[in-house]
Amino acid sequence: MELKTIFMAFFIITTLVSFAYPSFVQEDVDDEPLVNPGPEMDAVVAISPASQEFNMYMLENLPPKFTTYLETCMDKMGPIFRRCNEDIIEEILTKKPVSRECCMKVVKAGKECYVEIRKLMFRFYQLKRFASQVSIRTNDVWDRCSAEVENSSSSP
Repeated sequence: MELKTIFMAFFIITTLVSFAYPSFVQEDVDDEPLVNPGPEMDAVVAISPASQEFNMYMLENLPPKFTTYLETCMDKMGPIFRRCNEDIIEEILTKKPVSRECCMKVVKAGKECYVEIRKLMFRFYQLKRFASQVSIRTNDVWDRCSAEVENSSSSP
């Protein structure tokens, strides 16, 4: 009878711990890249006629006020926007960090602009399959960039 009681207590404690700390029972998939750098990343961003048509339709149907807002956000980043945007998408998908210069431009534009541009980017045909998986990574990139910019501005 004593062995049965010990077993039941162990089972109940194990069950409670697994509910309280679910990370103990599942591996952390956020550490894995969604796409491997190189040819696999190139294939993800390749544009076909069908995807281009989808993207144009999606852009044409955005509310004009929102389009103006996004253009203002892009202008805040300046001429480097296109390269930094591609680098940020690559960091989100492959975990390859963007440059300090891009981080500075992103932080200068502001978090709201950054988040809205990311939402738009992951609506494009080539990237929409990742949309449900990138929310945390998008915030991780922002957090890393804002911390990097803050540290560089506070140092002498």
